[in-house]
Amino acid sequence: MTEAGDWQRHIRTLRGVMGVCHLLIEPDGRGAVLLDTGLVGEPWQIRWHLRRLGLGPRDVRAILLTHGHIDHAGNAAWAKAWTGAPVYAHPLEQAHIDGKYPYAGVNRWCGRLERVGRAVLRTGAPVKIDVPLADGDELPFWGGLRVVHLPGHTLGHCGFYSARHDLLFSGDLFASYFFNVHLPPPILNSEPALIPGSLEKARQLNPRFMVPQHYDVLGGTLHRRRFDLLLRKLALRAKRRSAPVV
Repeated sequence: MTEAGDWQRHIRTLRGVMGVCHLLIEPDGRGAVLLDTGLVGEPWQIRWHLRRLGLGPRDVRAILLTHGHIDHAGNAAWAKAWTGAPVYAHPLEQAHIDGKYPYAGVNRWCGRLERVGRAVLRTGAPVKIDVPLADGDELPFWGGLRVVHLPGHTLGHCGFYSARHDLLFSGDLFASYFFNVHLPPPILNSEPALIPGSLEKARQLNPRFMVPQHYDVLGGTLHRRRFDLLLRKLALRAKRRSAPVV
């Protein structure tokens, strides 16, 4: 396991309009991996960081998607065309990536927002998943990444765990901001009943560091501490709801 903070030298934050993506630099410095591709504002950052690292588009070895919502996969088609790198994602995310997921109930608002985003921003072109992911898959990137299936936000939502750094990239399992650490809004969750199980799965994995895809500052210890605080708040809320009325 590496020392605290050492992993931060091998990651670049790509902050777009809606959230955060990451460029993971391989340990030997000779390649990189994209973790999500964002919605708008990320392509120029990707090009800029690669140039600063002395890398080109063909040095991007893979495009990993936590899930297919447009703010995470909106530039996936561009990234694949520019780099030639394969797209890795859970197969249940293909419908999201293609803009064809059958949203239902309050979740229909998510579909409406995505349609507006595609029409106005001219992003979110469909792209084929080249390598389908499953829970427990071991990927040969960034010193080794294990796929952690964390359904609820979407059915194929995944995190990526680095045993080398004891770090979990948790996707949209939660959002971490100094003023409000929270679960994704209900309108964005396709299968909310599965979220508690995914929270527990992440808790049991017990990573030293956590990095979500929506946050204020990059700090693995900080976000792990906020995740624990969120779990305590949710447990207290559940306890209050179950308490008998006197």
